[in-house]
Amino acid sequence: MLLSSCLAQINTNLDANKPLIPTYKQGIKSARQILANHFEQKEEIRLLVRHLADFMDQLLIQLWQNQMQESQQMSLIAVGGYGRQELHPFSDIDLLFLLEKEPNPAEVEALQGFITLLWDIGLDVGQSVRTLAECKTESAKDITVITTLMEARLLDGNNAFFKRLKEIAFAEDIWTSHTFFKGKMTEQTARHQRFGDSAYNLEPNIKENPGGLRDIQMIGWVVKRHFGADRIRDLIKVGFLTETEYQTLAQGRDDLWRIRFALHILANKREDRLTFEYQRKLAKQFGYQSDEKNQAVEYLMQAYYRTVKSLNRLNVILLQHFSETLLDQNKNAIPCLINRRFQMTKGYLEVRNKQTFIRYPLALLEIFLLLQQDKHIKGLRASTIRLLLAHLHLIDPQFRHSIQAKSLFMEILRQPYGVAKSLKKMNRYGILERYIPDFKHIVGRMQYDLFHIYTVDEHTLVLVRNLEQFTQKLALASFPLAHRVSQSIPKLELLYLAGLFHDIGKGRGGSHADIGEKMALTFCEAHQFSLYDTNLVRWLVKNHLLMSHVAQRQDIGDPEIIQAFAEQVADITRLNYLYLLTVADICATNPKRWTAWVSSLMSALYNNTKQALQRGLTNPQPQNELIQLKQSEAKKALIGQGFDNQQINLLWMRFSVDYFLHTMPDEIIWQSQTILQPKQQRPIVKIRSNQSRQCSEIFICSADARHLFATISTILANLALNILNAQIETISEDCATNNFMVLNQEGKMIEDENQLVQIQQQIINGLKAPETVKIKPSRLAVNQEKNFQSPTKIHFQQDEANQRTILYLTTTNKTGLLAMIGRAFAELSIQLISAKISSIGNKAENTFYITDSENRPIFEKTVLDKIAETIKNNIT
Repeated sequence: MLLSSCLAQINTNLDANKPLIPTYKQGIKSARQILANHFEQKEEIRLLVRHLADFMDQLLIQLWQNQMQESQQMSLIAVGGYGRQELHPFSDIDLLFLLEKEPNPAEVEALQGFITLLWDIGLDVGQSVRTLAECKTESAKDITVITTLMEARLLDGNNAFFKRLKEIAFAEDIWTSHTFFKGKMTEQTARHQRFGDSAYNLEPNIKENPGGLRDIQMIGWVVKRHFGADRIRDLIKVGFLTETEYQTLAQGRDDLWRIRFALHILANKREDRLTFEYQRKLAKQFGYQSDEKNQAVEYLMQAYYRTVKSLNRLNVILLQHFSETLLDQNKNAIPCLINRRFQMTKGYLEVRNKQTFIRYPLALLEIFLLLQQDKHIKGLRASTIRLLLAHLHLIDPQFRHSIQAKSLFMEILRQPYGVAKSLKKMNRYGILERYIPDFKHIVGRMQYDLFHIYTVDEHTLVLVRNLEQFTQKLALASFPLAHRVSQSIPKLELLYLAGLFHDIGKGRGGSHADIGEKMALTFCEAHQFSLYDTNLVRWLVKNHLLMSHVAQRQDIGDPEIIQAFAEQVADITRLNYLYLLTVADICATNPKRWTAWVSSLMSALYNNTKQALQRGLTNPQPQNELIQLKQSEAKKALIGQGFDNQQINLLWMRFSVDYFLHTMPDEIIWQSQTILQPKQQRPIVKIRSNQSRQCSEIFICSADARHLFATISTILANLALNILNAQIETISEDCATNNFMVLNQEGKMIEDENQLVQIQQQIINGLKAPETVKIKPSRLAVNQEKNFQSPTKIHFQQDEANQRTILYLTTTNKTGLLAMIGRAFAELSIQLISAKISSIGNKAENTFYITDSENRPIFEKTVLDKIAETIKNNIT
């Protein structure tokens, strides 16, 4: 045995009268180190797992026989993973102490001492103490108990007595195959839901996630109870499992075991979560290399996601097959004929002949069209799914070039219902990557950040689902504009195709939008689209980030920005398609991104651009016309509230053109009211709910100060408020206004009155004593910053029309980032006019509108370089 030297050393030390607990502790530590060394040398993982179980058997038996000499009526039994002889370095040691009769006080004391000893030598023990009668009672009540007993393995004790335990474990009068299956399926469904019902979690649990080790064990438990098989491989003999399926299970289990084994070693404790902290380390340990296209960790995670995807798929197929063929109590149900190739049995679609896919390969696509067209079909029969997987190779170049295949695929996209569900099934069963070979590259592809919460293929299919949902009446409540726009889309299939191809170029190096455009063009030409339709799809793929970028990073209050965007879009049809694609993309990237604030930005950009297109690209709205309209509306309201016309004019003369360009009429009214109120002590701090922008608005009027923006940003960061937008207007030395649009951590407006008062008071206190304002980093933020570093990129652009310089900054999203940037501006005497903040996950994408100390744009390259250098130094 690999670890026999450890046992020998333990016995040598014990013979030399060395202390028992340190001796066993050191022996276990040595065993783990030997296993770690062999693991690094790429020893077969199943052998290492078995060697550790064998070592633990001998160690426990030795301790049991030495410590429990008085207990002849008690057996030591391994259960759980240990019962299956599967132990990782820091796995729990699950034990059952089986009593032949109620123990006497001496036996109870001895058993308590034995369990304490196991903990003292460093083992995590899960134990139960039961008589046979108690085992029978508890197992009848609790499916987890009966599952544990099914895996029981005798270590030491009465073998005849142990056999009686096994008879209880497999007694049909306690749990029949049918009731056990239903119970375990309920258990699995609940477990999957706890983990988001997705195999693609960013920090997956190797055991519990869908497609994890539990899914493999689930198959073993169900069929073991039905067939009495000790090993999964035995199921091949009874025709339940094919050789290919067994190899998939065995390889997948070994892959997950390797990850789990490595996690235990790295963490030096039991660890089943593949957290960000360990992902990079494992990628390096497993030999993955970064290149110009992808990081090593992304290659590791893609391999992991592909493994769990195949395991989750096999889990579903085998358990469905088990239910349909072995437990179906109505096996004589009469099939309902669909066509010459398919029939429906008890709501599930199946082929009428095992040769169907060979005789008519197009049925590989037709089957998904039928799923959409008949609402009575619940899904596919497991036997048909198996046949489908076995014939994927039939989707070859000849298949893809056939007119019939192209027609079937496009017909799937043209269906009024079920497009997203069909595409998801096609991806699950490998059809989609066979029909669109470029799609295979993004299957399971992870993007190592906190911005994207799905793999690229999952994100793509969620996007298509969002697009489809926009067309339904239920979307009116959450996405009213998207629903209305969707009703004007002439060809939804073009929108779905743009969604399928928008990210297909990721992970290939270079611009994924440009790469995706070429792939989309090839697809459209192969499917003989009209020139107009082809250009629309390729344009959408190439520009799918355009609208989001303009809305969240540019000044959409500026008519020139709207005019430039309208010229890029060119017509309202393109605008409609792009709006829907953008909203669906944002929501599919990370649902937290779609806040009421982002919704208001997107709606404003859509409506303003639509107006510009309707007015005509040769007839743009002048700036002065827009400002006059805003001022007229605001002045009318203020005069109605009792303010004097001259008083208003005197105030507004001190505001810049930029202020009126980018401030809504209701905001101008509210802010002017605040400043014009007599006898107010400064700093003045007012907070309200801004309904038009769907956020909380904080307006501050105070004396100008060098670090004013940095101080306010620090206070708001410490209050856990997310700054979305900031506008700064210095009226005079004794009057500077700062207007912040903020949301709370849940992405909502602040409505609690007590919290509003607290925020107001803390801002006032901080402005009165700015030297006391210090950033308070959160532990979570620090950990995320450590694991997710986005390179800092700064570039400048001149806004000549508004006489200002635009600074675009992309960097790691960290606590107090705006405060650091504000201090850099103050250090360089840079005037900050306004800022647009977009920070999701680990990435911050911020836009700052700045001038020099004389309110002039900054052109000199040396000065711009100095600004970039100072900001980088401040935020590192």
